[in-house]
Amino acid sequence: MKLLSQASVRRFREEVYLFYRRSGRSLPWRDTADPYRILVSEIMLQQTQVDRVIPKYEEFLKAFPTIRKLARAPLSEVLRAWSGLGYNRRGVAIRKCAESITRVFGGRVPETLEELKGLPGIGHHTAGSIMAFAFNKPVVFIETNIRSVFIHHFFPQRKKVSDSELLPLIERTLDRRKPRTWYSALMDYGSDLKKRVGNPSRRSKHHVRQSPFRGSHRELRGATLRRLLVRPHSRQELVKLLDSPALSVTRVLRELQREGAVRKRGGRYEVP
Repeated sequence: MKLLSQASVRRFREEVYLFYRRSGRSLPWRDTADPYRILVSEIMLQQTQVDRVIPKYEEFLKAFPTIRKLARAPLSEVLRAWSGLGYNRRGVAIRKCAESITRVFGGRVPETLEELKGLPGIGHHTAGSIMAFAFNKPVVFIETNIRSVFIHHFFPQRKKVSDSELLPLIERTLDRRKPRTWYSALMDYGSDLKKRVGNPSRRSKHHVRQSPFRGSHRELRGATLRRLLVRPHSRQELVKLLDSPALSVTRVLRELQREGAVRKRGGRYEVP
């Protein structure tokens, strides 16, 4: 694709901003520039819909109002507060992240992309989001709603569009004076597109259809952790309680141990 003209950039921004002025979402993490609160929201929003995140975000911050309190909390308390968001490894990661920020950065969320990417559970997209929303820095990054907007507008007929084709367009159209507002507008526009025209991100080269949750390994992981948050269990007890094959339960327990979510003590598994 040829480099966009300044006029094309201006028209594109006007269209996105017009939508945002008329239909932008009111979200609790947009009412703050507190880096800790934004970090929490961005980790919660990984692979989880906004409507599910909103109530858990409020509950989580009530339980852990500061990054130091989160860092000091027992993992079992953090995972109970996280319950309902799925992908519990993110709950483990956010506590490790708080520990690292407290130990290395004195309790202040770092303000550079590389330092953020060095924290547990934070990749380039999450780091970019934190840079934009907490610090209003014009960092180029891509996530599913942004991807939808750029595929819809600039590749209307194409399939298998790669992120390497989108990133130069994202950089070219970035509003460097107001990146916080611009990325909010893009994400809301992308979310709306999915409702109006279907999900343009399905035409991305990187799109992967998620497997059904019921009966999946993910469901077994969640069920195992919920049992262990109530009290410790042996592997044999879990096999019986979960009505699952012993090999599947063993695999889950090994994964949870590697991630630091579970430990084995005296023949029983427990959440630290």
